[in-house]
Amino acid sequence: MTATKSRLAAAREKLEGHVTRSWQRRGVLAWLLWPLSLLFGAVSALRRLAFRRGWLRIETVGVPVVVVGNVTVGGTGKTPTVIALVEALRAAGYFPGVISRGYGAQIDTPRCVDAHSSAAQAGDEPLLIAQRTGAPVWVCRDRPAAARALCAAHPTVDVILSDDGLQHYRLARQVELVVFDHRLGGNGFLLPAGPLREPLSRHRDATLINNPYAHGLPPWPNTYALSLTPGAAWRLIDPTQQRPLAQFASQRVLAAAGIGSPERFFALVRAAGLAPTTLPLPDHYAYTDNPFALANADAILITEKDAVKCAGWDDARIWVVPVQAVLAPRLIALVVEKIRGHSPA
Repeated sequence: MTATKSRLAAAREKLEGHVTRSWQRRGVLAWLLWPLSLLFGAVSALRRLAFRRGWLRIETVGVPVVVVGNVTVGGTGKTPTVIALVEALRAAGYFPGVISRGYGAQIDTPRCVDAHSSAAQAGDEPLLIAQRTGAPVWVCRDRPAAARALCAAHPTVDVILSDDGLQHYRLARQVELVVFDHRLGGNGFLLPAGPLREPLSRHRDATLINNPYAHGLPPWPNTYALSLTPGAAWRLIDPTQQRPLAQFASQRVLAAAGIGSPERFFALVRAAGLAPTTLPLPDHYAYTDNPFALANADAILITEKDAVKCAGWDDARIWVVPVQAVLAPRLIALVVEKIRGHSPA
């Protein structure tokens, strides 16, 4: 049974990799799917129009909302951005809270997430945010419900950050930040011919480019570089043990990542002078089994997002590499200005 599941997972990963690569160019597959992307675009445009015209109701929650999302499929660095924004808004005198869908968890009613929650109950990204920031974090597929529950439980919260949810138009928002990585908008086509959920021309207050050094910043208005810098790795079985990444250079290293773009993590590890063997895993990989059991490595480097699902594992080889998002001061000033200009409902 396990072997069958492994083969299915490998086949799915191979298919996803093929589709993702096809989304970076306008090849035969993209053009074959292009008519479907027109249909997808028409349905999405009609839905946006329904909210703009008031045919579908937009709900306010009484405090300003900042949405950090993307218009492409896959991870781009939203969660580190949310963590950095929590810290920046605190420094500006605010009391931020965070809402999220809680990907992978079955959440039908709003649920509070704290540092002791499990990833299966809360989702990996909300749990990571709660552990890193200590901010109030609530999850639910119904984002307005999550926001209202958060405000009711934490009356001092005066701004809410939504981790993803750009296309969840029912939640009123004052600021929209869209995050891209080095893939930018791919081939520029909407789903399923390309990676776009919405057109690149979609309005937003600012654009962040994670790893802009591959192509430089595109000539879009209000565009900022987003830098992710690694900290010292800490040992999964004993977080008090920490080592700079460079100290792993003489060891056999396996770098593994179950994030939207594992190659971003691998590049970060290589930039520290390491030459790791790499193990890309599907985004939000559940870790119901141990993919490192047979790994021939002295050290296994994983992301924080993976680490919240490996808590309690007794493998001294596993080290966690934290990253810190560095936000441009002008971007933080823009967000604060828009929040201050909002009158609570």
